[in-house]
Order: sequence, then C-alpha cells, then structure tokens
Amino acid sequence: MSVKNDTLNMKNWAVVGATDKEEKYGYKIVKKLNEHNYNVYPINPSLDEIDGIKVYDNLSEIEDDIDVVDIVVNPQIGKHVMKEVNKLGIKYVWLQPGTRSDEIREYAKENDIKTVESCIYATLT
Repeated sequence: MSVKNDTLNMKNWAVVGATDKEEKYGYKIVKKLNEHNYNVYPINPSLDEIDGIKVYDNLSEIEDDIDVVDIVVNPQIGKHVMKEVNKLGIKYVWLQPGTRSDEIREYAKENDIKTVESCIYATLT
C-alpha cells in the first residue's frame, strides 16, 4: 500500500491555509473532504468558521488526534507548520502544489514524517 492510499483511509484531516474564499483551493479542499465524510479541521487564525465548520488558529488548538495535515500555504509558512506537526507527533502530511520545498522534504525525512506530494482535491474529484 502506498502512503497516499494509507492516508485516504484516515478520517481526521487538518487543512492549514483553509479559507472562506470559494475560488481558492484552501476552500475547495475543506468542502471536498467534508463531502467525502472526513472530519475536517480547517486552520486559519483570521477566520472563525467556513460554511459552518469551526476554524482553528493552529494545529495545537485541535482537541482530537489529527491523522493527516494538508498544507495549502507557501513553503515559508509550511516549514513552521512542519515543526508543529512534528511536535504533535502527526506522521502524515499532504503537500499541495506550490507548498513544497527541499527544506520541507528534508525536515520531513529527518523527523520520520511521511509526505504525499499531490492534490487531495484532485484525488477526491
């Protein structure tokens, strides 16, 4: 089984870079995961909710165990997100197009965090 397929069977997904702007992938991904019956935890410190789904300021604020983090922010922010992922013991991260960097890949490898370099929106569509 691939890491990608493994993660698709996991239910608790955090979306870092979630937004209420309907044309953005940070919105489309939250909606698509929700439509496919995943438990979605959007992360955006400047929002309270997206279509009735509670939005969190950061990963540490979520009380449930997160299985997978989907990163939809630029690599400069993403590298900080990866440190929080590691601190919380989360082992799976999806890196959307535009979020990837060698620094993030190296950090993931050094800290035994498995990454999927793919678009979850396209995968579920």
